[in-house]
Amino acid sequence: MATRVLLIDDDTRMYELLAQYLGQNGITVAHAPDGGRGLAALEANAYDAVLLDIMMPGMDGLEVCKRIRAKRQIPILMLTARGDETDRVVGLELGADDYLAKPFSPRELLARLRAVLRRAQPTAVADRLESSGVSIDVSGREVRVSGKLVELTGLEFDLLVALVRRAGRVIPRDALLGEAGRGDTVVNERTVDVHISHLRQKLGDEGSRLIKTVRGVGYVFAKEGP
Repeated sequence: MATRVLLIDDDTRMYELLAQYLGQNGITVAHAPDGGRGLAALEANAYDAVLLDIMMPGMDGLEVCKRIRAKRQIPILMLTARGDETDRVVGLELGADDYLAKPFSPRELLARLRAVLRRAQPTAVADRLESSGVSIDVSGREVRVSGKLVELTGLEFDLLVALVRRAGRVIPRDALLGEAGRGDTVVNERTVDVHISHLRQKLGDEGSRLIKTVRGVGYVFAKEGP
């Protein structure tokens, strides 16, 4: 079955370019020229991923991303002409899976789109992880702490899985995104710190104990004692 993606962008020429290029690579592209119609299209049809522009008239892409994440976990790749790091951080915090600054080559977009689609696929390796009261259903992308469901963004989930899989071992900041399968996500070390901070908060009172900072190096997930 062909992959179907929804492009939410007011740039018609962008749609025509991507529809042709992605179509040649087995991906069907539907188009919504604004946020409202994009959200309506998601309610009416099934898509495998969303390509979402930030700068649109009316409802901007950040608000659209927030509304999408309130209802579904579909992969979101954000597109924007604004290269400011603040936009990247906010978009990722709202739940975007990756971020691509315009202008970009269709080839790079295809590679990043395939990457977010791969990450969204269930994995047969270590389907369930358990450590220090944290239970992770990797294929279902669900996290529970002491039995209580915890809502995480896609990036927060991948960071937690990487840390738990290597519980008791320090992962350097510059290697953590790679361990999480996010080596193609362009953020700096400070951005990683921000996401770890949010992750700790969402894990509750035990967050700071579970994810420890090794000053000047990186992070380690507390390993269960004997």
